[in-house]
Amino acid sequence: MPMIELKGVPVEFPFEPYEIQKNYMEKVIECLQNETTAVLESPTGTGKTLCLLCASLAWLQLKKTQLQLQRSMPVIPNEQENEFLDKLNNELEKKIGKIATGRSFLGLPTIIYASRTHSQLSQAMQELKRSSYSHMRASVLGSRDQLCIHPEVMAEPDRGLRVQMCRMKLATRMCHLYNKVDRLKEDHRINDSCIIDIEDMVKLGDKHKFCPYYMTKELQQRSDIIFAPYNYLLDPIARKALGLNLNNSVVILDEAHNVENVCENSASIEIKASDIALAIEETTGIMKLVSETVNFNDSPQDIEPEELATLKEMLLNFEKALDEIVLNKTEEVNNYPGDFIFELLEKASINAGNSYVIIALIDKVVQFLSTKNDGPFARKGKALQLFSDFLTIVFASKATKEKVKWCYKVHIREEDKSNKSKKVLNSWLAKGGPTKNRILCFWCFSPGFGMDMILSNNIKALILTSGTLAPLKPFISELELKVTVQLENPHIIGSNQICVKILTAGSDGEPLNSSYQNRENPRYISSLGRTIVNLTRIIPNGLLIFFPTYPVMHKCQSSWQEDGIWSSISSQKAIFVEPREKDAFNTAMAGYYEKVRDPSLKGAIFMAVCKGKVSEGLDFTDANGRAVIITGLPYPPLKDARVVLKRRYLDQCHAKDQDYLRGQDWYSLEASRAVNQAIGRVIRHKDDYGAILLLDQRFNNFRIKEQMSKWLRGHITVVGKYSEIIRDLSQFFRNALKTLPAPTAKPFINKLPSTFSDDSYKTGNLNFSTQSSISLSSDSDCSVISNPGCSNAGFDLMSVYTNKENGLVRIYSNKRENSEIIQSNQIKKKKYIVQTKTLPVDEEKLLDPKQSLSEYVAMVKKNLGSNFQAFIDELTAYKEHNDINKYLDKVDPLVPSNLKYIFIGMSKYIREMHKDTFKTFLKRYNLSMPEDL
Repeated sequence: MPMIELKGVPVEFPFEPYEIQKNYMEKVIECLQNETTAVLESPTGTGKTLCLLCASLAWLQLKKTQLQLQRSMPVIPNEQENEFLDKLNNELEKKIGKIATGRSFLGLPTIIYASRTHSQLSQAMQELKRSSYSHMRASVLGSRDQLCIHPEVMAEPDRGLRVQMCRMKLATRMCHLYNKVDRLKEDHRINDSCIIDIEDMVKLGDKHKFCPYYMTKELQQRSDIIFAPYNYLLDPIARKALGLNLNNSVVILDEAHNVENVCENSASIEIKASDIALAIEETTGIMKLVSETVNFNDSPQDIEPEELATLKEMLLNFEKALDEIVLNKTEEVNNYPGDFIFELLEKASINAGNSYVIIALIDKVVQFLSTKNDGPFARKGKALQLFSDFLTIVFASKATKEKVKWCYKVHIREEDKSNKSKKVLNSWLAKGGPTKNRILCFWCFSPGFGMDMILSNNIKALILTSGTLAPLKPFISELELKVTVQLENPHIIGSNQICVKILTAGSDGEPLNSSYQNRENPRYISSLGRTIVNLTRIIPNGLLIFFPTYPVMHKCQSSWQEDGIWSSISSQKAIFVEPREKDAFNTAMAGYYEKVRDPSLKGAIFMAVCKGKVSEGLDFTDANGRAVIITGLPYPPLKDARVVLKRRYLDQCHAKDQDYLRGQDWYSLEASRAVNQAIGRVIRHKDDYGAILLLDQRFNNFRIKEQMSKWLRGHITVVGKYSEIIRDLSQFFRNALKTLPAPTAKPFINKLPSTFSDDSYKTGNLNFSTQSSISLSSDSDCSVISNPGCSNAGFDLMSVYTNKENGLVRIYSNKRENSEIIQSNQIKKKKYIVQTKTLPVDEEKLLDPKQSLSEYVAMVKKNLGSNFQAFIDELTAYKEHNDINKYLDKVDPLVPSNLKYIFIGMSKYIREMHKDTFKTFLKRYNLSMPEDL
């Protein structure tokens, strides 16, 4: 690999870097050498992640060599370096204990690379594996949800109780997986791999029977680079749980355009009157248990009755104080200065001095309750845990009360009467609880609080980077950073690779404007749809269409389905719609990539939402994304209390310091940054090309155009006539096809988040027939796939999400009769009947109670085809984790509606404790268990 020297640091890069990549890496190294803070913007697709990794690790590698020479130690070759440090670790631990490790003894910093999601981190780790620095030790921090493999703990559906259960098992040495961590952490089988991601660690844990979660925490102590979601660094609750030490570290925050919101959210919390009421109820219950029980095993012996009595009194007083606040009904938003929260808590005798004692007591109580799997205390402790989190957030900051007063707001509102928790509260009201159903919000409006959590840890350097940070000055001001290194990079592509158009009116001349006042206008919705129909005929391969919000997207979807526009679009390309559910999203993404690659089709469309899953963290390289259409500006809800207060706060800050944005400018920038992120999905490397079409006249506003990414502004043109965009777009794609290099490989299938299994994709568990004619819907209860090219061939319903209530496939608003789905094709004026595939079933044998497991499995395999392996995998998971609800949720979509009676054969393999749940599940499909079971 080429070696270049930047600011005295030799950097190995996979290829000869471009000038903007050299500039970027120089700024990274400058920041590290000067131990300062850098804010670096480089457009998506310019190799930012690779530059970050190569520059920072090259600097660290040089630092190691320098420190070894300074201490008159032999310079260790790269391939022996990890072995040397491990030996040094062991020797130091024997002599002076675990506090001083080889890294700290040498003065070596650790690089902490943080991004928004584990999906983004997974991509960064893949880049590292392909670089010259793959020999350096890397680990990734994950949650118990991702890393815990203890069957009993993972069978607990509530996340908070899983954490407490885990801690209790550790405290009592009852977790056999954790007990093996200390013994195996030096094992060569664990340490052979330098780069271990979450999936690798889970596989190792399963194989060698140790806890992946705690092994990861052990391995981070010797890692050169640690990958973590940045809320792990910024959230005081997460940081406390992980025990993450930032001292002497280099912190890199990638995708930092989100860091402001994460900082604010991490330092904010809400609690309901009903939560406080339930916390009182939980405390009362355990007080009764402590006072009445004589059995040592049933009572928490280290909790004194007096402590519980004091805790209950505090909760009652806090509940009363919240109840007595007089709300001004004429105010737009009822709010108080941030320090009002301390006054409120003081009425309950809670303050900074005793908060840690209260939190420690609650932790003991919740841990004890987590051991109760049955009886009146089963699944209790959630409300007390929430109150503990509330106190942790309120007292986490070391800022003065004056700063808290300025940067926080206490907002109190009445809870929505339709809220489910009202039923819980009403049961408490009858017992003399609070008279008002309120929500107490403690909101932070200064992201500087979150950054202070990092900067106060004696870190060596801080880098914030993204493709969309501009304007930098207000970004830096809000985060309260002292920045000495800045960069705004141009893009790496030429003008012939990008086509950016603002279209102010549709094909029929109707103004395109997705403002709140106009988005329900039938003429606008129809014009937008017909415009997209024409554009899809020109755009090759993959097309992304982004809407401002989910309701807007669903409104357009339903309207277009009613008037035939949807059919016209789907006749051009297969349509996928972004679902909110994680599993459905992974399935939809896999289907989209598959359709783009299918040579018999014209490509695919993914309809998504700005700020949604598709708009960040996923690449749509080459044919996977030849164009992106933005249908509107995703402004935050104008009347939302938090938005109102944020704007007021910024206006006050701007009056004192002109570097701060005004409230209105922030409001506009929130929408523009979301659009910039969505646009960044398309151009992913130097030879890529694509079109960006802005279908809203408001994009022609000077302020909006100035807030677009700097690299994009020079390419924007406003289309005067609709015919112009058709002509220019056609010419752009013709020229690109002729003059630009063809992709060197098949269209890249993006690595989906870790919840999606690449193995299941390869084995055909996600089988999308190319002959089907169904449409993807993202309703909360249903997601199916849309395909053009209607034919009389059948399709496989096993690859399609089904309605969770009745198991029927849902396609537009069409009727279903006898498993036939009739779709009217609006363009060809024909009706196509798509027959569901009905396989021959020996039903009598399938339901025979004497049938063996092997016979049953063979029967299922015969009927489920490509879904069989997934069905068996979920059955195995059920036997391991003992979670019947999770099992049924997973397997239900795998079995088509005409084969639901397969589940009857499962009856004798369901554990006795789960029989009632399984009976209820069967009733959905008018089925019942055999009488002899």
